Amino acid sequence: MTESTAGDVESVSWTTLEIDETVQRYWDVVAPELRADGLDPETEKPTHDWLREHGFGTLLYALRTYHDRTFGDFWAADLGCESPDAGYDWSTDDDRTVDALAGFLDSRRTRKGLAESSLDTLRYRLDRYVRAYRDANGHAALLSPVARDAEMPVHEAIDECWAAFDRLHEELDSGRTKRRIHGVVENWYAHLVRRKRARTNPAAGLDEEYDWREPDADPPHLDDGQVRRLYETASSERDELLVLALCAWGLRSGEVARLHRSNFVFDEDVPRLRFEERKNGPGQVSLLYGLDPVKRRFARFADREDWRGYLFPSPTAGRDHVSRWTVWNWFTDLADEAGIDAVDGENPVPQMGRRFWYDAYSSSLEVVVEGLDDIAAEQGSSSAEVVLQNYLSDARVRSLRREHMRERLSEVFEDDE
Repeated sequence: MTESTAGDVESVSWTTLEIDETVQRYWDVVAPELRADGLDPETEKPTHDWLREHGFGTLLYALRTYHDRTFGDFWAADLGCESPDAGYDWSTDDDRTVDALAGFLDSRRTRKGLAESSLDTLRYRLDRYVRAYRDANGHAALLSPVARDAEMPVHEAIDECWAAFDRLHEELDSGRTKRRIHGVVENWYAHLVRRKRARTNPAAGLDEEYDWREPDADPPHLDDGQVRRLYETASSERDELLVLALCAWGLRSGEVARLHRSNFVFDEDVPRLRFEERKNGPGQVSLLYGLDPVKRRFARFADREDWRGYLFPSPTAGRDHVSRWTVWNWFTDLADEAGIDAVDGENPVPQMGRRFWYDAYSSSLEVVVEGLDDIAAEQGSSSAEVVLQNYLSDARVRSLRREHMRERLSEVFEDDE
């Protein structure tokens, strides 16, 4: 501990601070200690062990007891930090295990070039296994049994891994989900073996012990009732806009976090969101529902001198907007409050709102095609698809799809907008 901060560390009464005061004291006291250890306070999240060793154990206690949040929640939502894996609240407090999980994901990011959306999926599946392991074995130090210096016999380490999958096999209905979780877990252990951090891969070949075969299905998405429950549960303007952005506009978490006034184009026949840069290049999204809440939000922020035009401004000084992890945490908290525990056997995540939008928009084309059957019969065409392809302009098809999509969203959100 540096001499300049030693006195400050001892004088901070973390349990008496409000959350905004805790944020300020973190940057005043904890951040200098991180820099002194060669760590970047804005991108490198300190471990629980580091915090305790440097005299910040009371901070962890205060966050948990007085503010009902983990340090990961505090790091992402309150500090607004955004390293690739920061803010994710793993189902284990074992630092060796967390480091091993984060190292695997970082390897997939830097060596395989996986997109963050793909890493989100891997992260969820790994944590689902961690939870099952913890519940089956009474501890969540996953690395210790397989480590090269482990005292536990290899067969017992394998037994603990298999016990976790026995639990997953009981809890989950989808064989596809079980196979996918096993695949990433087996790859994680194999990565540790290659890096000489583990002596064995306890998940190798384990899938042959089960019958997890089932027909391929579409990725899980929220259904109409679940979207309606989210919207009804949203008790704040922020949560209302969160549900709209994900489910009515079909945006990604990162796009929601960065939404700016300049993205919204209201003064056209069909209002839209315009993006200069997007994952799949420039693009636009028709705003068929949810305009009034956005306009109210912008009108309320208009008189704030510190507002920089973002729909979800960050409460942290020096940051313009919230992080994608904050959006993730908002969504999972809202889903929990709405009583949505699982979607097709998987934990609810923001992507499921985007998939709902895609499902709704694609089904609108089916409605359009069905409506052309009579026209096809009158014209002697072989099918409605022929009418669609040969007799309707692209603009007319888009108009019909938008009309049906708007009706679908109005029914789901149960509003007369």
